[in-house]
Amino acid sequence: MDYKQLIIRGISYSQTQSGAYALLLEHEESHIKLPVVIGNFEAQSISLGLEKDIHPPRPLTHDLFSKFITSANYELISVIIYQIVDGVFFSNINFKNKSNDEELILDARTSDAVAMAVRFDAPIFTTQQVLNEAGILLELEDVAKEDQPFSETVQAEDNLISLSMEELQKLLDEAVKEEDYDTALEIQEEIKRRKKKID
Repeated sequence: MDYKQLIIRGISYSQTQSGAYALLLEHEESHIKLPVVIGNFEAQSISLGLEKDIHPPRPLTHDLFSKFITSANYELISVIIYQIVDGVFFSNINFKNKSNDEELILDARTSDAVAMAVRFDAPIFTTQQVLNEAGILLELEDVAKEDQPFSETVQAEDNLISLSMEELQKLLDEAVKEEDYDTALEIQEEIKRRKKKID
């Protein structure tokens, strides 16, 4: 089957479901976006998987499963979002045994599959049918908004701007220690934004 590779464009608060997040995947060639509604825990886990330099004091469920996969001598090859039924996405996680090249395919929620893929830097694919059914093509104005750093979309931005780099680093350490990963990611984005300006 001719699969279409997707890249992660970002995670934002869901406009349609209270307390949920929208994971935005994009097919680079066509610029078609695939929005997937995910829960708070999964949004945190995906964000932490993308932010390689933030390490929780205790492993999250996806970190634990990643460790198990590696210990069992498997590697995660790819994630395939193969179907959408009544607004629910269906995904497979594809593994390969490093010893004998035996393949293992596990059914998974798309949010869990993506959280695992980011930990292994594995590609995420979908089918043309899924893109046709659930994909959207955003207007240029929407794309510009979406490209804003995560910290600029958060209300706490004003508070972070007024802090020094030392204060931000201290807050970041505290947030990670307290396992408040949403706040940690906001602070991390602010630190990155400042470092870019300096560079």
